[in-house]
Amino acid sequence: MSAVVGTRAEAGERKSGLRLAPEMSVERLALIAALYFTVFCNGPLFAAVAATGALHGLSGWLTGLSLFVMVAALSVLLLGLLLYRPIAKPVLIVLLLVTAVALRFMSEYSVYLDTDMIRNVLHTDGKESGELMSWRLLPSLFLYGVLPSLLVWRVRLTRRPWPRAVLVRTAVLAAALAVAGGAALLSFQNLSSLMRNHRELRHLITPGNYLMSLARVAVEARADKNRPRVPLGEDARVIGRPLGAKPRLLVIVVGETVRAQNWGLNGYARQTTPELARIGPINFREVQSCGTSTEVSVPCMFSPWGRHDYDRARIKGSQSLLHVLEHAGIPTLWRDNQTGCKGVCDGLAFESFEHGDDPRYCDANGCSDEVLLQGLDAELARRPGDMVLVLHQLGNHGPSYYKRYPPQFERYRPACKSDDLGQCSLGEIVNAYDNAILHTDAFLAATIRTLAERSGRDTAMIYLSDHGESLGENGLFLHGVPYAIAPKTQTRVPMTMWLSPGFTASRGIDGVCLRRRAQLPASQDHLFHSVLGLMQVRTAVYDPKLDLFAGCERPR
Repeated sequence: MSAVVGTRAEAGERKSGLRLAPEMSVERLALIAALYFTVFCNGPLFAAVAATGALHGLSGWLTGLSLFVMVAALSVLLLGLLLYRPIAKPVLIVLLLVTAVALRFMSEYSVYLDTDMIRNVLHTDGKESGELMSWRLLPSLFLYGVLPSLLVWRVRLTRRPWPRAVLVRTAVLAAALAVAGGAALLSFQNLSSLMRNHRELRHLITPGNYLMSLARVAVEARADKNRPRVPLGEDARVIGRPLGAKPRLLVIVVGETVRAQNWGLNGYARQTTPELARIGPINFREVQSCGTSTEVSVPCMFSPWGRHDYDRARIKGSQSLLHVLEHAGIPTLWRDNQTGCKGVCDGLAFESFEHGDDPRYCDANGCSDEVLLQGLDAELARRPGDMVLVLHQLGNHGPSYYKRYPPQFERYRPACKSDDLGQCSLGEIVNAYDNAILHTDAFLAATIRTLAERSGRDTAMIYLSDHGESLGENGLFLHGVPYAIAPKTQTRVPMTMWLSPGFTASRGIDGVCLRRRAQLPASQDHLFHSVLGLMQVRTAVYDPKLDLFAGCERPR
């Protein structure tokens, strides 16, 4: 009976001329959706292309037309591979909603959805993602996601016998491929030059950008899971230690999102590092990061290959600096106030404070970095000899810079008090960011004081931020821009060292020489080899040319 009623209702709808539930083929739906994505969701792509100057003049108009047709045809090809009648509408609705969110971040923060950015998204925890999801997302989500999804849901998809369905789909895919190729040939020289010189533009073609990047990340993750880590530095050993020398404790502080430009010790107009300035550590003024995101920089800086010989698969598939130290008999401990050690400490001692509940340092927003120093006495007592301790900060993690410091550190006002940076002026954003650096300065000074009080060990600290940050310069916010086009605000980071007098003496380090060396360019590539050199660990993977201490040793 219900089927009869439904048939009559459909017949009445057709007779009255109403199209409240239009009927169409999956291929036609894919074509309409492809045009929608091209026209309404690829604004960042065409804006970026226009910024290169490729659309100027008559030939520029031809280039723009060719690019538009090519993107539309490739979208048809992509949707033609994804949409099949039983799942077509749910899949397309998911794409519409995800694309609406992606469009918001690409437009507001100039985000490029490459594989590194997708990895960042997948490894973002609830607190971090909550800071990025503000109410200003809702209009974009409704306009570009919810509204077209409602229209898609109303569509009735026609049925075809499967032989005819296969034939039609094959013809559509072939036609889409032919149109894309023809469009490319129409302005081949200009388009090939554009994509060759601005390879990052492909990460703005929506929704293909995040779908292709997600596929690559999935393949990499599967490969990483099935591939055992290659042992590294199994020949490592400690050499040249003087008889009766005290055990050594080296603390490596991995900073988060602090850029060199705003680091007080680097000559910034504001003194954002007043406590460190009073201590007078060794400060490296020009240091280059390995990546523009934690997912890239942290594994890279703890590897022997670094940026100069970067190979993600090799880095992720091999043991790290910490494993080499363990092979040499030096125990390690990673204490984390972030989202993990990114594989650097796999199989080694690890403590997480990401969801800590100590009321002195933790609240609903997470824990302040001081929590990393709590309970250290017990941990150090269990490791009485040489030891390397890593403290991974929450630091200046954005966009909620104002949540990264207690009220007493709010020296620069007015500070941005919104998770949505678009609600604040550039000055307010910088104020909040600089206040967060003041808090890192206090944390590092407290770490140094803690080390200085340990008379039973020779102690040292190396601080190195993982990557920088854009605070609105040239329309860029946050970080994660592809390295090839990333601004210096994202690739220049602070690095500061402190060595106790006992460590300097027992190791034979010439402090004056090291301070001179700190005036020369350095990079995260130096960390691996410098730590081995400082701890007097020798192994075949150690490179003295990348050891910052190697040229500053006093003759014994």
